[in-house]
Amino acid sequence: MSLKTLKDVSYFKLNNQINIPVNGSIPLAKDKEAIVAFFAENVMPNTLTAPTYAEKLEILIKDDYLEETFIRKYDMSFIEKLHQELVDFDFKFDSFMAAYKFYTQYAMKSNDGSQYLEHFEDRALMNALYMADGNEEQARTLAFAMIKRHYQPATPTFLNAGRKRRGEFVSCFLLQLTDDMNSIGRTINSALQLSKNGGGVGLNLSNLRGAAAPIKGYDGVASGVVPVMKLFEDSFSYANQLGQRQGAGVVYLSLFHPDIMEFLSTKKENADEKIRVKTLSLGVTVPDKFYELVKNNETMYLFDPYFVEKEYGIPFSEINITEEYDKMVANDNIRKKEVNARELEQEISKLQQESGYPYIVNIDVVNRANTVDGVISMSNLCSEILQVQTPSEINDDQTYKTLGTDVACNLGSTNIINMMTSAGEFGSSIEAMVRALTFISETSNLDSVPTVRKGNDEMRAIGLGAMGLHSYLANNHIHYDSKEAVEFTSVYFMLLNYYTLKASNKLAAERGQTFKDFDKSGYADGSYFDQYLNHDYFAGVSDKVKGLFNDIDVPSAKEWTELKASIMKEGLFNSYRLAVAPNGSISYINDCSSSIHPIVNRIEERQEKKVGKIYYPAAGLATDTIPYYKSAYDTDMRAVIDVYAAATEHVDQGLSLTLFMRSTLPEGMYEWKVETDKMTTRDLSILRNYAYNKGIKSIYYVRTFTDDEEEVGSNQCESCVI
Repeated sequence: MSLKTLKDVSYFKLNNQINIPVNGSIPLAKDKEAIVAFFAENVMPNTLTAPTYAEKLEILIKDDYLEETFIRKYDMSFIEKLHQELVDFDFKFDSFMAAYKFYTQYAMKSNDGSQYLEHFEDRALMNALYMADGNEEQARTLAFAMIKRHYQPATPTFLNAGRKRRGEFVSCFLLQLTDDMNSIGRTINSALQLSKNGGGVGLNLSNLRGAAAPIKGYDGVASGVVPVMKLFEDSFSYANQLGQRQGAGVVYLSLFHPDIMEFLSTKKENADEKIRVKTLSLGVTVPDKFYELVKNNETMYLFDPYFVEKEYGIPFSEINITEEYDKMVANDNIRKKEVNARELEQEISKLQQESGYPYIVNIDVVNRANTVDGVISMSNLCSEILQVQTPSEINDDQTYKTLGTDVACNLGSTNIINMMTSAGEFGSSIEAMVRALTFISETSNLDSVPTVRKGNDEMRAIGLGAMGLHSYLANNHIHYDSKEAVEFTSVYFMLLNYYTLKASNKLAAERGQTFKDFDKSGYADGSYFDQYLNHDYFAGVSDKVKGLFNDIDVPSAKEWTELKASIMKEGLFNSYRLAVAPNGSISYINDCSSSIHPIVNRIEERQEKKVGKIYYPAAGLATDTIPYYKSAYDTDMRAVIDVYAAATEHVDQGLSLTLFMRSTLPEGMYEWKVETDKMTTRDLSILRNYAYNKGIKSIYYVRTFTDDEEEVGSNQCESCVI
């Protein structure tokens, strides 16, 4: 049976009608009609059926669609009963986009693409059974967390769990380089291995010696970081996931590296083709010292990593530049060059205005907040993963003399809209999510890159995040740029922190294991909990926000004290637990706004390959919620930063924060705008400094909506937008 051709269907036409006002109103009912038509014309006629669910599973196992091993860990009677419970839940997609996205991108199909082999209930069940690893109670809890859309695994997990012929469960990795050719060669190989399976890779180039540094005693011969960037870009282009899409990578460099100007120049539109990087993303790590030098309009010294490592005996990225800056300036053994700090600041703003890059990682802010022993020196493709890594030493034959640790991103998201209606289930749902993410971290096949395997095994890091914040606020008549939005965000993420800590502590007690070097962490000595024992994040919020949490157990100081004692005694299984990704397709199938940033449009227009335009109305869009759905481009970015700062207090890793700017800024939005309404480099500089002073750890893209209605910096990485 072949799927109907586009000219025979009505659902695209019905969906497109919601963009045509009727008597001044948005005909949202047409989107509901499109869902009905999509199921009647496309889904139901082309779905594999069998007399019983057990028989259907046996067919899928026999024909190599499903793995058999995880299915056999359960009695078939349990699977059939749980499947029927999910069917009886009567799940419905709320938008045509959600249904279309699920069936075109996630639902398992026959080899020739002519039949759907599963519905949303089935995919949720396969994920739950696979990640529960034979535990029936965990499988049921997890299945209902997904069917109720409390929880959404990241795309690679949700897509591949249970499939016989599958990709990997993880799509995001962080690798670091040391200052030698063996490390560069080995890391290129690692990047190829990860990229060929669809992984996005973050790379730290800060340790590489600058251009014209010595090599084996010969001065002035080193090529610097730009040629290495070109090598990685070519590698990602080559490993293009069977021709389906380009590999994706980001390179990070310290602002105090001597090649920083050349590094930034590679993304300029008028850059020479010999140095220009087209697909590689750029990020910079920014110590506190830079903000101080800019404020005081001082000369800034850039230090060559080769000489710094000779003096300090450790890689450049492990040096606290803010603390050591004056000593390094005074040290004649360290080669350095001068730039004007404000000129460098302006170069960053110009490039962000032009391309959306570079990402910003406020590295001292990150390490002050880090409670795990070690140094964080970089981030990932979406700037929300912030974890300790240790360097490797590579022999000439490319074997490891010393095996360091790198990072795999094990991600998933809570749906704020539905979690807030989970009376009595909030804590148990979070525990199920932590266990599911931990299972993925333990079962992912990472053997091709031993440093990632080791880091994953030792640290057991996960990254639970959130999406749907703007949707939830709007549906509760709260403006995104309001005090109540900040209060709600703070309490919600405090709850995520508390319940993930509780779940990880329970895992540690059950297994008698903690993550490596737990005893050296701020959890072990109890200092991490001071912020919760000395400050009540719930006490001072407005009555309206308190009312939103009426049916959810908000921990008291006594409960925080008890959790502190339990963690100091039993430990934590996971070194990191929280990270907020930008989201993508999973927010559509969850019928909610992406991540925790504001929406871009009340009716979003998406250009889908082969089918044309699809329109997606914001979740719960109605006459009474329209005023609360203000576009990100019409929102003061300081309000967005305030919301992210409120979440950041409770998130042990990072949050993928995008700044949304118009090339012509709305009148009166920013009080410092007096001479022109055009966006300037000064505007971006002010916002970056505001973010830094609010404790923001990282800034992802700067997206600019131009006067000719184009977007700059909107090409988010498909590998990392989960």
